Amino acid sequence: MGMALGVAAEEPSTRSGAIDTELYPRNADEALARLQDGNQRFMDENPRHTHEKAAWRSHLVGSQKPFATVLGCSDSRVPPEFIFDVGFGDLFTIRLAGNIIAEDVVGTLQYAVSHLHTPLVVVLGHEGCGAVSAAVDEMTHKKAKELEHIESLIRLIKPGLSKLDLKQNQEALLSAAVEANVRWSMQQISSSPEGKRALRERRVTLVGGIYELATGRVRFLE
Repeated sequence: MGMALGVAAEEPSTRSGAIDTELYPRNADEALARLQDGNQRFMDENPRHTHEKAAWRSHLVGSQKPFATVLGCSDSRVPPEFIFDVGFGDLFTIRLAGNIIAEDVVGTLQYAVSHLHTPLVVVLGHEGCGAVSAAVDEMTHKKAKELEHIESLIRLIKPGLSKLDLKQNQEALLSAAVEANVRWSMQQISSSPEGKRALRERRVTLVGGIYELATGRVRFLE
């Protein structure tokens, strides 16, 4: 996935209590570039920690204008604001086990695109996802069924894993399953009537990514 545009931004002010002046991304390309730049700072252990001061929080009391929506997993190791080195008001975040698509998730995505006008939606999976691993274990008959409500999550994941080669080694299988699950969530978003319309009208760009636990890198999918 090529990036044509960079992010036009000023350096954050160093004055105590000052509001960060980094410019709002003008489109989805700039929004994605900003996430990629932030992820690089996170990996380099050189975060800015912008948009966290009291002055910025006060600026957001009356309204919000996040520049991207992230559908991610509830896993405690994968907080999007840390991974992308952003702060209050920058991301509209939806988190639940396995970054699945369910009716309430669709409603939240509709709100993000229709009311908050975020130009970018990111489906963010991660290595070692427990929900995806549970689905794979059931498909390979390595584990009995889970508790009732966990099973409801697994049922939403399994269709996206139907084309996997279940005979490959466990590490490769889980890696492939995580990516397949991200693509499955993206497919469901893009094939819904509202998603088709938003993408066709270029009101939003949809991308997928995989967070690597060991390196901290987000690998965006082609």
